Amino acid sequence: MSLRGAVLLSGSGRTLENFFELAERGELPLDVRLVISSSREAFGLQRAARRGVAAVSLVRKEFGSHEAYSEAIFAACREARVDVVLLAGFLKLLRPIPGDFQGKVLNIHPALIPAFCGRGYYGDRVHQAVLDSGVEVTGCTVHFVDDEYDHGPIVLQRTVPVLAEDDVPTLADRVFAEETLAYPEAIRLFAAGRLKIEGRRVRVLAE
Repeated sequence: MSLRGAVLLSGSGRTLENFFELAERGELPLDVRLVISSSREAFGLQRAARRGVAAVSLVRKEFGSHEAYSEAIFAACREARVDVVLLAGFLKLLRPIPGDFQGKVLNIHPALIPAFCGRGYYGDRVHQAVLDSGVEVTGCTVHFVDDEYDHGPIVLQRTVPVLAEDDVPTLADRVFAEETLAYPEAIRLFAAGRLKIEGRRVRVLAE
């Protein structure tokens, strides 16, 4: 089953590009129908345009509340008739997730939730916090989205070592390499109907 997807982003769109490339090779059952950016300057919008994918900017400050912003985003997703909403470096809070999209919104975070996550933890800030903490392992987390930052039930995680010689760019590159594997794997499981949310846990059903 190929999913009709909306991708939400705020920046370069590297994750979106990974989706495009995998789908073109037949390695990801995803048809991106819509890209929504929280910034008009996001390079991810250009990536969408290059492939003829509908793209729109919805800027948070132009809406009176989180609720109004979330409503506008999900209205666009409904109009595009998507099956799944994929957050890919999207820096704004979606609240609330409407009933018809419960269990249909995924996010990836560049750390092992519940560590180094929540409001203010994004991009290089996450990796700097990891380095400052002295931990020896970090990674990435794919999770379902609820009404809080980086909080919903975890689908899967992948780990990487934190090396003594690491700086933010080297650590970020190592984590992103795992993200390019983890997010597509979660999407494949979702497309196959193999993810079942049970409270705070996600059970992966057998094939």
